[in-house]
Amino acid sequence: MISADAWQAIGLTIQLATLTTVILLVIATPLAWWLSQTESRWRAPIGALVTLPLVLPPTVLGFYILVLLGPQGWIGMLTQSLGIGLLSFSFTGLLIGSVIFSLPFAVQPIQYAFEAIGKRPMEVAATLGATPLDTFFNVALPLAKPGLLTATVLSFAHTLGEFGVVLMIGGNIPGQTRVVSTQIFGHVEAMEYTQAHWLAAGMVAFSFVVLIALSFLKKRADRVLP
Repeated sequence: MISADAWQAIGLTIQLATLTTVILLVIATPLAWWLSQTESRWRAPIGALVTLPLVLPPTVLGFYILVLLGPQGWIGMLTQSLGIGLLSFSFTGLLIGSVIFSLPFAVQPIQYAFEAIGKRPMEVAATLGATPLDTFFNVALPLAKPGLLTATVLSFAHTLGEFGVVLMIGGNIPGQTRVVSTQIFGHVEAMEYTQAHWLAAGMVAFSFVVLIALSFLKKRADRVLP
């Protein structure tokens, strides 16, 4: 059966995934809009920077985030000067790492949704006297809803399955940074395979549900944006 420590890890994982998803939607939506509309020379390098977590090994990304959050990193020195202390091996540090690691899973679906809309609806809204802000909130966002939903599901699911970045930045501290993936790792290290099976099977079932949900969202997107 699932132990009390495992339930604590599950609760912390859900909390981390929820906060990460909310923050990502706030950051990724305007960023995706800019990437889909701009013709700036900075589009390619910024797009590559956003996509970088997809190709970097999680331990490499986690290492550099850990350095930035550490006592010699510029973020670490800033937080220490502000009296906050170091964010490494804390839930806040874990949240920062999760947001960076899952950023492409939020930006790309929203960007593709904006690009699929095309220029015509924006031009029509402009001719009717809508401001760029009105056009974004009342035209672009509603039409990009399938992309937003896909980004939400992917960001949440990807955060649940994080391991390398989580272990590098947060370690495996019970009640603070121990999430489901590191809990499974701890069970395997201790040769507690029954407990590991319960958690791993739950992750498999959840992943299956996520794939079904994404398939449903894709069909909706195909109907809305043929």
